[in-house]
Amino acid sequence: MSETQDRLTAAFERSRSFPNSSASQATGVLGSAGVPGPEGVLLEKGDYRARLSCSAEDLSAARHLRSHCFQTAALDQDRFDSLCKHVLIEEISTGDLVGCFRVMLLEEAGAVELSYSAQFYDLACLRQFSGKMMELGRFCVAPLRQDADILRLSWGAVTRLVDQNEVALLFGCASFAGTNAETYREALALLQHRHLAPEGWRPGVKAPQVVRFLDLLKGRPASQKPDLKRAQMQLPPLLRSYLAMGGWVGDHLVIDPELNTCHVFTGLEVTKVPTSRQRLLREVAAAP
Repeated sequence: MSETQDRLTAAFERSRSFPNSSASQATGVLGSAGVPGPEGVLLEKGDYRARLSCSAEDLSAARHLRSHCFQTAALDQDRFDSLCKHVLIEEISTGDLVGCFRVMLLEEAGAVELSYSAQFYDLACLRQFSGKMMELGRFCVAPLRQDADILRLSWGAVTRLVDQNEVALLFGCASFAGTNAETYREALALLQHRHLAPEGWRPGVKAPQVVRFLDLLKGRPASQKPDLKRAQMQLPPLLRSYLAMGGWVGDHLVIDPELNTCHVFTGLEVTKVPTSRQRLLREVAAAP
């Protein structure tokens, strides 16, 4: 192993665990930062609760839900599962798992190269980012439980984790169903037109199968604006949420045949979330 790899691995090992906190609360960038209780509960609102996985059974349930959502033949699991915290969204009355996601805390910028996203994107530019980062991944909601409150509660839980750990950049891969980029032409035109990452933070190409937005839109008149209605319909809910909070994306789509998806790198600088969105997140993440 090279000296550079040794250094990155050491930084990653220092970053991978969330700090153990008492039951006190602290104020973060996006509002009141809740601390998980004895059972790992992050947040309860209405019909649902968000809690940290605390057993092998919890992780297994999350993997089975992911497999169902991604329609994979085998159980969806990888080496990053053991490096992440897993958040489960459950219906309070039944205990049914209706959604899940995983997060990886990176306290040092150099460790970004060992993230899940770094398998697909050249993230060397983000090594210059100042502040802690958190990768959000494997976000999914049970297909028959498409309740907006599930997504809302999930973002409330993310807000608490961001604040608790003083995260400055939230990032991940936002997935589209299937591998045909043409299906999402208007959505990708919108991303190219309005939501590209600042050049200094824009990821480079690394994956073997990619579709550059400009290549897909070649021949399209520069004056032709995206069809906003169609674009919004084509955007996955998670990506819409990122963009509504001021998030940005890379300039290309990665084709992932293994999960039968295509995805785009997405980043959100926490301090740049609009005030109106901060207020909404505070309302969701506030302790009852």
